Amino acid sequence: MPERSSNGRLVASRTMPVASVTRPVAAALPVPSLRVHLRRSLLSLALAIGLVLAGPIAAVRAVSVADLPPRPPVEHVIDDAHVLSRAGNGEIERQLESFSPERVDARLITLSRLDYGLDLATLGYQLVDRWSADPPAGSTPDPLLLLLIDTQTRSTAIVAQAPLDRQLPLELLDSTASTTMAQPLRSGDRYRQAGVDALQRLATVLQGGEDPGEPVVEEAVAVVSNIPTREETSQSNAFTWVVVLLVVGSVVPMLTWWVFSR
Repeated sequence: MPERSSNGRLVASRTMPVASVTRPVAAALPVPSLRVHLRRSLLSLALAIGLVLAGPIAAVRAVSVADLPPRPPVEHVIDDAHVLSRAGNGEIERQLESFSPERVDARLITLSRLDYGLDLATLGYQLVDRWSADPPAGSTPDPLLLLLIDTQTRSTAIVAQAPLDRQLPLELLDSTASTTMAQPLRSGDRYRQAGVDALQRLATVLQGGEDPGEPVVEEAVAVVSNIPTREETSQSNAFTWVVVLLVVGSVVPMLTWWVFSR
């Protein structure tokens, strides 16, 4: 509105509105809410770490006879350690099935870790007793022949149920397990080869052939080297010759300079 000045004149006046500037204030989490958030994050991290660490432990669980099937499964290969490829599994499965005409129920079992105080042979006999304890009514199952491999210790064992012990004596089973099966495992983790070689040897004997015997162990031939050994170096007089040549190489130039400088 116009206002009157001191001299009586009207003066136009206008009131400018003052803009109020309000700065945004960063919203902060309350202290209790922040603590809850941190606690939940730490709990999630601990749970994730526990799952990661528990995975390998579950994968290498100790195995006893109670962890194996209560009855002979349809498959003749029980690869509990998961060391056989699909092709290797199929090849060994066919070889095991070829024992059926000989009235033998042959099976191969791989284990990653045995229960404390348990060895492969004991586990094999326990499994034979378990699988033959309650046969189906009116049936006469073929005697069992079990080939077992412990992948953790690379140990092997072969167990036969009576009356197979007359065709496959204990000496043959021990020799096949400790040499024919063990050699491919010592020279490399060749689990397929260990099973194939052992089954071929046992099948030959079951069919009336002569035992092929233990595999020939190839001895490593030492490579001839031109580098002398420590003993040859200690017996050599090369150090003396080096000293003599150094002395001659230092004295002769000095004598030559002394003669020609006179």
